Amino acid sequence: MKMYFVLSCGIFCLLSQTTMADWKEFRGPTGQGEVTGAKLPVSWSDTDNVLWKSELEGLAWSSPVIVGDQVYLTSAVNIGEEQLSLRLLSVDLSTGDVNWDKEVFELEGKVKIHKKNSHASPTPIIEDDRIYVHFGPYGTACLSLKGEVIWKQKLEYKPVHGNGGSPALAGDVLVICCDGGDKQFVIGLDKSNGEILWNSNRDTDPKKGFSFSTPLIIEVDGQVQAVCPGSDAVFAYDPKTGDEIWRCDYPGGYSVTPRPVYGQGLVFVCTGFNKPLLLAIDPAGSGNVTETHLKWELDRQMPHSPSPILVGEELYVVSDSGIASCIEAKTGEIHWQERVEGKYSASPTAANGLVYFQDEEGTTVVVKAAKEFEEVSRNSIGSNERTFASFAVEGNSLLLRSENHLYRIGDAAK
Repeated sequence: MKMYFVLSCGIFCLLSQTTMADWKEFRGPTGQGEVTGAKLPVSWSDTDNVLWKSELEGLAWSSPVIVGDQVYLTSAVNIGEEQLSLRLLSVDLSTGDVNWDKEVFELEGKVKIHKKNSHASPTPIIEDDRIYVHFGPYGTACLSLKGEVIWKQKLEYKPVHGNGGSPALAGDVLVICCDGGDKQFVIGLDKSNGEILWNSNRDTDPKKGFSFSTPLIIEVDGQVQAVCPGSDAVFAYDPKTGDEIWRCDYPGGYSVTPRPVYGQGLVFVCTGFNKPLLLAIDPAGSGNVTETHLKWELDRQMPHSPSPILVGEELYVVSDSGIASCIEAKTGEIHWQERVEGKYSASPTAANGLVYFQDEEGTTVVVKAAKEFEEVSRNSIGSNERTFASFAVEGNSLLLRSENHLYRIGDAAK
């Protein structure tokens, strides 16, 4: 990594928001993208309010995770013809300097991925003094926060377009969606040693089985659920046993990428390609709940890739083509739909009554979290680099990962 400049130096949390804390997984402490208590910047450029900018080696769309004064990221680095090093690195939060950069797996042979994907797209997850990294079927591992490998595991299925979904932790179990072109299953690993505790095949027969979603761990009436979207259906499993609790069908949906969100008594799930739906499901049922617990659905300008975000009683989404929507969570009523320009893959972030939509070319549109549309600002890092990774939040600053750099964005005057 090359430094360019420095301007200045519970078991489960089940609410839709949280106060400032370490950002230990995809979409933060609740896995749902919102943080309260943070006063994030609303204006920046490629120089203004950039606390530091550091060059990154390799290509990856995993988001940063943060604990204490360290930022952790995965990357895939070319080390030879048809040879990749799948790596984990630690970056100093204050300066952007690399503390260490270690190979976890080596990938040999040409592996096809989608032009918008990378070989290191899943985001790591941190608990206590351990970090769990996942590279799809190319390897899952647990390391210490100093980079020492504790265990490794490989899960066999045939990916289509590469890897994508991140792991989730539910008590002592690491839950991973494994949706390939050949078989689709959800697996639970013992977080202490990587051994397989359970393997639940999805009871579907999709025309296109591949999907890339990240489980969301919730609690409903005292029962912990791992909500795991896939092709044709979303399933909720008991993370201790892998037993199916409920399912909701959406035949034909595939390449499901968004992570669900939970609040207002409902789970909100996007159904993937070709025409995405947004479903609101009451998770208190059992068995096939498609006819009984599906409360509403929307099919107009819903996202293929970005996850939804819930702020209070309103749900916010942005379509891949740049149409943002504000939706009444309980009823599905659309308060507004507005074109915010750009194309979108990253999931939105919310803080201090604002929603941050980051497009694929380094522009972030900030809007008010309100029933009437109001654009607050539009900010660009001024580069030609792609920006598919979702934000991480540390205190009052944003961590933005572009194709070649990691930025820390905050109030440079403080």
